[in-house]
Amino acid sequence: MVNKNSKLKLIYVTPEKIAKSKMFMSRLEKAYEARRFTRIAVDEVHCCSHWGHDFRPDYKALGILKRQFPNTALIGLTATATSHVLRDAQKILCVEKCFTFTASFNRPNLYYEIRQKPSNTEDFIEDIVKLINGRYKGQSGIIYCFSQKDSEQVTVSLQKLGIQAGAYHANMEPEDKTDVHRRWSANEIQVVVATVAFGMGIDKPDVRFVIHHSMSKSIENYYQESGRAGRDDVKADCILYYGFGDIFRISSMVVMENVGQQKLYEMVSYCQNISKCRRVLIAQHFDEVWNSEACNKMCDNCRKNISCERKNVTAYCGDLIKILKQAEDLNEKLTPLKLIDSWMGKGAAKLRVAGVVPPKLPREDLEKIIAHLLLQQYLKEDYSFTAYATISYLKIGPKANLLNNEAHVITMQVKKPTESCFRMESPQTCHSFEGADKKREEKNSSNFQKSANMLQQSKHTGTKKRKIDDA
Repeated sequence: MVNKNSKLKLIYVTPEKIAKSKMFMSRLEKAYEARRFTRIAVDEVHCCSHWGHDFRPDYKALGILKRQFPNTALIGLTATATSHVLRDAQKILCVEKCFTFTASFNRPNLYYEIRQKPSNTEDFIEDIVKLINGRYKGQSGIIYCFSQKDSEQVTVSLQKLGIQAGAYHANMEPEDKTDVHRRWSANEIQVVVATVAFGMGIDKPDVRFVIHHSMSKSIENYYQESGRAGRDDVKADCILYYGFGDIFRISSMVVMENVGQQKLYEMVSYCQNISKCRRVLIAQHFDEVWNSEACNKMCDNCRKNISCERKNVTAYCGDLIKILKQAEDLNEKLTPLKLIDSWMGKGAAKLRVAGVVPPKLPREDLEKIIAHLLLQQYLKEDYSFTAYATISYLKIGPKANLLNNEAHVITMQVKKPTESCFRMESPQTCHSFEGADKKREEKNSSNFQKSANMLQQSKHTGTKKRKIDDA
């Protein structure tokens, strides 16, 4: 490092090494004095900030580089940072007075799509296999999973159905990970089924699809992971399967992170949105202005052009709060599954509430209502920590007291009218959620009419001018 005749040009080092090795820092000082230390590049610079999606404590120690070596130029690089994170990173790295160069987030060749995650595992795998054997036949792809267990189970399921797939996660032996990466890069296997451990150094240009078996823990993570598709600038697909249960699996994992829950809820909001251009949603997150017309129908919402309207879900919220209040009185905690069961008139009899009419809607629609109320803070999560797991429960949220005002209304965006109803105030008008099967909608329609009528008889609607909460 000090010898001017040395052929050494570049050193790769982890932030942990810089933070913990006095000997390495001593060598850097000598190289600096010998004028051989002229450039510093900090990759994934968003990891410096507590507000970043992958905060690593040792990144905060990197500020010592500019303090110790003020004449050495420093560049920080990231593809996934908001303006707030960038400002924080600049402060941490002691380069607040610096030039910032930004490129557009937009990858025009990527098609973004959200799909309802099938509750049945066999149906889910069958859906993925149809995509791989149909649209992506003979093409390379990545399937991102939430856990190592998911990665291994999905890999085995795909292999049994004739798909050339390999698992990849942090708990594998290094040589096994290297082998999977090598075989995939050489097109010997078609799909890598991975956790987020499959990231660094992955630069295969002809990845035609990235499928998310579960949603990412943040929009930044999703943008980074899905961005591994189509690096050859040829069209590629980014498909995310959104499931209600995944909200709470991931929430239990990120609850101890500084802004983990906040970032997860931003991701849930992205998945629940059925009308806005996906690129607009991503642009807003990264503080960029974007015109949806420039999407060129390269996302599901722009391609489908669904007509939407806002519907009143106030009475549903009131019923859920009654169920949660009764559970509190009984010293019972309700998981999301137990809450839905109680709402539907199922499960333990003591958790049901007299006067709460079970909605005659598909379960997935009830899940969307609960997710919406969680995002809007009428409900909130509470956690129980055991030696083996973190368990998520639902409780009454901070905005629930707004329902004490009869004029207060909670609305939710839904797909415009088809055969199934989603209306509390006018049972004569029918609506459905996006993704509901038409036959199922027709089956539930008449039942919902009865349910809506019963709700109307049991609830009094205020005649005052209403305050609309349609956030």
